[in-house]
Amino acid sequence: MPAINLSHVTKRFGRFVAVSDLNLEIENNAFITLLGPSGCGKTTTLRMIAGLETPTEGRITIGDQVVFDADQGINLPPNKRDVGFLFQNYALWPHMTVYQNIAFGLENLKWDKKRIEERVRELLKMLRIEPFEKRYPSELSGGQQQRVAIARTLAPGPKVLFMDEPLSNLDAKLRMEMRTELKRLHRDTDSTFVYVTHDQLEAMTLSTRVCIMENGLLQQYDPPLVMYASPANRFVADFMGNPTMNFIEGTAKVSGGTAELSFGSLRGVFETDHPFTLRSDKVVVGVRPEHIHIGVPGGRQATIYSTLPSGMETTVRLNVDGTQLTSVVFGDVDYPVDSQVSFAFSRTAILFDPEDGGRNAAQGTVRLL
Repeated sequence: MPAINLSHVTKRFGRFVAVSDLNLEIENNAFITLLGPSGCGKTTTLRMIAGLETPTEGRITIGDQVVFDADQGINLPPNKRDVGFLFQNYALWPHMTVYQNIAFGLENLKWDKKRIEERVRELLKMLRIEPFEKRYPSELSGGQQQRVAIARTLAPGPKVLFMDEPLSNLDAKLRMEMRTELKRLHRDTDSTFVYVTHDQLEAMTLSTRVCIMENGLLQQYDPPLVMYASPANRFVADFMGNPTMNFIEGTAKVSGGTAELSFGSLRGVFETDHPFTLRSDKVVVGVRPEHIHIGVPGGRQATIYSTLPSGMETTVRLNVDGTQLTSVVFGDVDYPVDSQVSFAFSRTAILFDPEDGGRNAAQGTVRLL
């Protein structure tokens, strides 16, 4: 399977810049997710790679083939790029059976009947839809229709499979099942997948790497767990993770790799292995909810503002002298509202520099005073 390279790709719609100077390399056999809020440019990026949208500037290659180059006037149509596209709506032919839907594209490509039957049988088995081959789309569940749409897209053996929010029409249980199927399918097909979503959980669970965008600009491109642990800036930290990271504005007095903090109603000492600087004394302290531990002997006191128990874990909202913090406690526990608990920070805390675009200035630990 080919690598995909985007070099200085820009897309403008009149004066509106949908994607700005994007440089991106998608490795062979990767599962890449384009992630971000509505209007960030992720679907436009996908459509430009697939050939459904023409970039204003830049160059795109798939493998050794240049599929778009603004300077050289190259712009191959989608059918010359050897890619498959799975849309948000499944677009199955309602008057055709499952078998006929999968075979339809191969018939248009003039495959012989024996080869078509072998390929359709292979895909029916791979996607576990063999019992439904004679059914029509109206006789299938949403998850089954999705599997048929995937099989039809994979039938010609495209180099790359593009997916634009393909699970958004499914209910929560089916989405979880299809995430599992897509991850397994990626391994079984040994293909390159490029996936668009605004759901950070899908990005975290499916991807080998995540490309997170905001207002047409690439914010970070890393494996999902790297992005979660070391976000490039406050936007990425806020977008990745549910419940979201706690952000507490304050001031810092930095000396080498240590900083004295005053944030919210809290005071503390931040320590890291590397010296760092801030543009001013202003700082935003970021702490993941799972790194705020409740019931720590000798910890700081807080009041329970609210709790959201879900069985496996409980999301707890703490009120600390007017500063609200979110914690996650694992297990089937709950706390009475307005009761008093102690808490402490543990593991990683991140200092964001609000004077420098909210960049990640340093990662370390915070000890409350």
